[in-house]
Amino acid sequence: MKRDPVRRIVLATGTTLTGVALLLSYSASVSRSAATSIVSGSTTASAASVDTGASTTQTYDGAAASTRFGNVQVRITVTDGVLTAAEAIDYPDSDGHDQQINSYAIPILNAEAVDAGTASIDMVSGATYTSNGYVQSLQDALDQAGL
Repeated sequence: MKRDPVRRIVLATGTTLTGVALLLSYSASVSRSAATSIVSGSTTASAASVDTGASTTQTYDGAAASTRFGNVQVRITVTDGVLTAAEAIDYPDSDGHDQQINSYAIPILNAEAVDAGTASIDMVSGATYTSNGYVQSLQDALDQAGL
């Protein structure tokens, strides 16, 4: 029994389009409050120290990096000269699209920064502007910390 190649092409295209539509309609269910903690206020660089006895912990705010969709600013925590935490304290969130993208991208960027210990981290696909701004602000904070 010989099959019609046009029918096979139509079926394959339809199946592919259905899969793409389902993939694009999938929404990550990470809330912004769970993704990062938001601190409003100054966009200037600052440092704070906490004396915990045997170790020294300092935080550094990188300069806010301006992106096409808004500023991105990163705060790092350094304990005994080692990067122990990174969090975006300011990032675009003016609409649902920004919120959806950044609720996914910011936790990844935070984890990448801590894992790498440098600003040489991978960009998050679909969040290029946020990723670039994050890296700029992260590098400024790392420079302040002398890392």
